[in-house]
Amino acid sequence: MLSPDDLTALWVTLKLAAVSTVLLIVLATPLAWWLSQTRARGRVLVEAVVTLPLVLPPTVLGFYLLLLLGPKGPVGAVLEDIGIGHLAFSFSGLVVGSMIYSLPFVVQPLQNAFAATGTRLLEVAATLRASPLDRFLTVALPLARRGYFTAAVLAFAHTLGEFGVIIMLGGNIPGETRVASIAIYNHVEALDYGSAHALALTLVVFSLVLLTLVYALNRRGQSVGVPR
Repeated sequence: MLSPDDLTALWVTLKLAAVSTVLLIVLATPLAWWLSQTRARGRVLVEAVVTLPLVLPPTVLGFYLLLLLGPKGPVGAVLEDIGIGHLAFSFSGLVVGSMIYSLPFVVQPLQNAFAATGTRLLEVAATLRASPLDRFLTVALPLARRGYFTAAVLAFAHTLGEFGVIIMLGGNIPGETRVASIAIYNHVEALDYGSAHALALTLVVFSLVLLTLVYALNRRGQSVGVPR
């Protein structure tokens, strides 16, 4: 059984995953579209920066985000001056950190989905005098819907297991920045393996269901495209 504190940590985790995923989908869409269409020389560098969270230790990423968003950091100091307050050790800061940490899990599926649509239908729409925005909204987006589903599920599931970025940037504040992964660590540190197992198993089952949905959708899409 999950304790009230564990349920609160699980709620914070799910809220963080949902908010981060929605914002990531919106913000990553133009970046993924540009990467799939451009041949600019700077594309390689941008792709490397986007992929960087995959290879960096999460604590390294969290440390530099703490320096950036803290009260004496370049961003945090500006926010302090305008009365908003710095983002370190806050839920808003966790959202920023989670978005950066999960960025490649959204950009890469969307980029692949946009690239797979090809250019033929876009060129046909252009001959019908459709504007670039119309071509994107009416042609590219519908064709990339499976990529959006995959990106959303991967980003959501990836956020569920965050630890290093969160502990560095958000700390361990109950009801604010204490997520499920930190709660599990607290249980293990206290030798309360039963509570740790209950919360860990909840995350395992939830993540497995999400990933199963992704693979089931991809398999279904492939089977639909195979002639009988």
